[in-house]
Amino acid sequence: MKDLTVDLNLKRSHRIAASIFFFIAGLTYSSWACRIHDIKAIFQLSNAGLGSVLFALPIGLMVSLPVSGWLVTRMGSRKVLISAGLLFPLMLAAIGLAPGIWQLVLLLFCFGFMNNLFEISMNTQAVGIEALYGRSIMASFHGLWSLAGFAGVGIGTVAISLEMPVLYHFVFICGLSWLLVLAAYRYLLPADEAADSSQPIFAKPDSSILKLGLIAFSSLVTEGTMFDWSGIYFQKTVAAPEHLTTVGYIAFMSTMAGGRFVADRFVTKLGTKRVLQISGMMTTSGLLIAICLPYLVTATIGFLLVGIGVSSVVPLVLALAGKSKTLAPGVAIAAVSTVGFLGFLLGPPLIGFIAEATSLRWSFAFIALLGTGIILLAAQAGRIADDK
Repeated sequence: MKDLTVDLNLKRSHRIAASIFFFIAGLTYSSWACRIHDIKAIFQLSNAGLGSVLFALPIGLMVSLPVSGWLVTRMGSRKVLISAGLLFPLMLAAIGLAPGIWQLVLLLFCFGFMNNLFEISMNTQAVGIEALYGRSIMASFHGLWSLAGFAGVGIGTVAISLEMPVLYHFVFICGLSWLLVLAAYRYLLPADEAADSSQPIFAKPDSSILKLGLIAFSSLVTEGTMFDWSGIYFQKTVAAPEHLTTVGYIAFMSTMAGGRFVADRFVTKLGTKRVLQISGMMTTSGLLIAICLPYLVTATIGFLLVGIGVSSVVPLVLALAGKSKTLAPGVAIAAVSTVGFLGFLLGPPLIGFIAEATSLRWSFAFIALLGTGIILLAAQAGRIADDK
């Protein structure tokens, strides 16, 4: 009985520590997202100009992907996650110091690089901890990421209302994140699930990994759009008062966080295929409501539905990728991230270019069309899940 209690306490400590790092990741990225319109104003960027600057993020992502998978496989996710937990918030603080466009672009490149290193290492940790529990808990980890995003935009809203400079805001988030790292790092899982140190840097993914990546891409295009453009959409299209421009983002983050805390239960009851199909329908319908009825109440309802729709997609595909029989967890997650998070970071710049040529409403309509890819690919994910 004593050994069982110790084992349960050990598993719980690993889970709490990993959850704290998910919280740090969500807090850091959402803090950047909620000040994008301030960055746009500071550097006097047009929609297309902002889109061009934001391209630095996906470039940093693409450069980091093979490196991240290799580092996590060779060094272990624990060491990589601790390093990323310190450097990712530091890059956020540095963005507040950018004196010009080119410095901003360089820092956003580094921010994207460290973001991806953080994502891959923390999801590898989560896969190992899920294996210890022997049941689905991945969505709850991502729920903490979303909850942190909600907290981050809440802090950002206060900072904006107090007219706090971007630099002071970002330095505060960096300091808070470092304190959380110091409190949690020693309790991380020491070894990864089924790690293979002989895995090559450029591992060729199999068809199942590519399909999971496409599902993640369809969902993360929408997530990236919500993060980077929701405030601007409410400001320009919905014409919300300045103090309410973050309402859409808060609505999206609240239902995405809530959905992730209950997603594991629905997956167990309904199955992967059904949950993904429902997710795709909710995402598309929510975007269409916000597009066709661009008013404060109706657009907020639409964003609430989008949050529910995307809540379980990424946790599901990353959990499946981490259980790959052909690739080590870090490499498999990196392979899915190559396709999936490309959508997360390419979506916002694409929105800028489409908005410049047409309008924000048309650009959101394009994202709604891409969201239907989740519905179309749901059957593939269901078959992959059955094979695990």
